[in-house]
Amino acid sequence: MTTSIEPGLYVVATPIGNLGDLSERAIATLRSATTVAAEDTRTSGMLVKRAGGSGRMLSLTEHNVGQRIPALLEAARTGIVALVSDAGTPVIADPGARLVEAAHAGGVRVVPIPGPSALAAAVSASGFEGSDVHFLGFLPKTRGERIARLRAAALSAPVLVFFESPQRLGKTLLELVAELGDPETVVCRELTKLHEEVVRGAASELAPRFQTARGECTVVVRCPPAANAQADTAEASTLLAAMKRAGARRPAAAAEVARLTGARRDELYEAWEAL
Repeated sequence: MTTSIEPGLYVVATPIGNLGDLSERAIATLRSATTVAAEDTRTSGMLVKRAGGSGRMLSLTEHNVGQRIPALLEAARTGIVALVSDAGTPVIADPGARLVEAAHAGGVRVVPIPGPSALAAAVSASGFEGSDVHFLGFLPKTRGERIARLRAAALSAPVLVFFESPQRLGKTLLELVAELGDPETVVCRELTKLHEEVVRGAASELAPRFQTARGECTVVVRCPPAANAQADTAEASTLLAAMKRAGARRPAAAAEVARLTGARRDELYEAWEAL
């Protein structure tokens, strides 16, 4: 265990359910911290006490982060400031990003203390290839915005990950069926907690099961190949149009776009004529 910790801003991952996941480095950091910034100081305060810490608890929310930054950076220049989330790794779907960005800009040392993350846990339990993942955080509450977000994301990556409330989960799974062609989906509910549940299947199969879900839910979706093919086609068309405007000749433009996107040259020739 670390015995000496230098001043700076420490981004400390905390358990997402199972307190046994709190690492020795996290415990040492929380114990040494002079200030602990957290979205919910009551929840995080109990964890800090459990780690043996006695630092000042300071709330950090979307509404006050701008006001808090100067004092927190000043404290981190001479002491140890721990940034924690309510559960999991800070900055992922919480207001800590602005503080970390300001620390970098202000020359304050930033140190990650890695650990639990619902995002990483869900991807690892999904069985989907995780090298090209689009994380959406919490989906919009309104149906139109939610569908638009899902459609756009499905064109950019083969795997999507998002957080969803248990009240909306069943409806969102049905929207995946309608908008993304019933993709293979994994629902991770109450990760690391007593009633943890990891279920994989077609979105249409999972929807009835989670109409009345409880607890925190992380969803991993493997987008159908058709969605990614549309993305490739859109990218190829954009590149081709740009090269035509720049004065490139059709054979050279088609060859270069085919190399970059994998699109077929004959299809690119037809697209060129349609521009």
